[in-house]
Amino acid sequence: MTQCYGYIRVSTAKQGEKGVSLQEQREAILRYAARNNIQVSRWFEERETAAKRGRPLFTNMLSLLRKGQAHGVILHKIDRGARNLRDWADLVELFDGGITVHCANEGLDLTSRGGRLSADIQAVVAADFIRNLREETKKGMYGRLKQGLYPLPAPVGYLDQGKGKVKVPDPAMAPLVRKAFDLYATGRYNLDRLKPELFRLGLRNRKGGRVTRNGLSTLLNNPFYLGTIRLRRTNEFFPGIHEPLVSKFLFDRVQEVLQGKFSARTQKHEFLYRRLLTCTHCRYSLIGERQKRHIYYRCHTGTCPATCVRQEAVDLALCGELGLLVFDDKEKEHFKKKIASMKINWASQRDADIKAANLRLAQLQDRLNRLTDAFLDGSIEKIVFEERKSGLLMERKQMQDNQVRLEGTSASGPDHLAEFLELAGTAQLLYDTANVEEKREFLKIVTSNRTVDGKKLQLALSNPFQTVANRSKNLYGDPHRDIPRTWDPLLEELTRLNALGQLPLLKAKLDGKPD
Repeated sequence: MTQCYGYIRVSTAKQGEKGVSLQEQREAILRYAARNNIQVSRWFEERETAAKRGRPLFTNMLSLLRKGQAHGVILHKIDRGARNLRDWADLVELFDGGITVHCANEGLDLTSRGGRLSADIQAVVAADFIRNLREETKKGMYGRLKQGLYPLPAPVGYLDQGKGKVKVPDPAMAPLVRKAFDLYATGRYNLDRLKPELFRLGLRNRKGGRVTRNGLSTLLNNPFYLGTIRLRRTNEFFPGIHEPLVSKFLFDRVQEVLQGKFSARTQKHEFLYRRLLTCTHCRYSLIGERQKRHIYYRCHTGTCPATCVRQEAVDLALCGELGLLVFDDKEKEHFKKKIASMKINWASQRDADIKAANLRLAQLQDRLNRLTDAFLDGSIEKIVFEERKSGLLMERKQMQDNQVRLEGTSASGPDHLAEFLELAGTAQLLYDTANVEEKREFLKIVTSNRTVDGKKLQLALSNPFQTVANRSKNLYGDPHRDIPRTWDPLLEELTRLNALGQLPLLKAKLDGKPD
């Protein structure tokens, strides 16, 4: 009696567990074997798609057939054995080498020219079916993406609601995802330290297990939590309609940390200005060291001119810069009266800012539409299209955050302005009363340039603090004889920054609540 293998297959494990296809294929092959005096010596039951090469059981079966372990193989149908032409070519090669290939359901005689032609045609039809299915699936997926829907399984922190429905935040995991962003944004954690901390808090992956290091990196890099859908394989971006879990400010800060601008390192000495001062020549951070009861910060590259500064010199320079932010009594009184009058017109100003935000959003949408038209017309390449599209989507997201803030804020613009002026005026006191780690975070926010050239320290405040420090100068940088004339331009500039949402975000950063 002829010895043959029996090969049966379904495309997914779910079909194998809940369907009856495997059982029906097996029964059809047994009936065919009984009619043709064939004994099935071994069964190969596979639960993988045949659209791609590399099925382990199918490959193993072919290897055994080449070694002569059996006379042939019985398939239920041709598309059960091969849905791509390369696998079909392997089967044909075996047949040409003397191994018989039977099709139980189709009764094809591969020894005849007509039977071989019919089998080849069916193999081509099966391969074309997969191509068409792939195109239709891709078309449907892009249709969902253009609607703002994510057609793939929900990432950690969200729940699936069914096909064609928006992902919703997971009540249990969403707060922990936000916590992951908050903790990593501080720069005090690296991925290895953050992973056990999040596991302790209760963060789990979709299968309920521990989030791996790569999984955590993927989570922190995923703009889905920002409200934007990205296809990693093609690097395409689409605006999502799901509820974002983090703000753009927080997401951008996390990306800066991931890119190495802030790193969490175990420090042997808690030097105040560690990794905060850089060498003007090589741009590397100065290294803190203690010598003769003083702390020095030196450049250790060996190729730069002697660069070294004492901590006391940095303290003195910083004290001088923060001192420029202190307001005298006349300034305080003027700001108080001006802000009181601004509150009277706040409602109309707020409406104007909302209209401006809506106009800007409409302009961005128009730019997106024109960019898409240019891509469809073949005027720009796909890589340029995706790069510009990503930038516009991020800008639109930031503008949408500002719009939400304007429409839902409980405090008025003048209130934010008053809070910032109070914050700037007491910056020196806040710094003096903070602990070492709080001082470091304060310096990262309030200063923008901290470089050392030889023994010369260059220290500059970040905007809008620098704007406040320069209030005694006019637009051309020359001192005013009549200082009060500069107060109103200062308020105008701060009002502009406030309308962009910078002052509330700045205060949130200093309060330790970047989201």
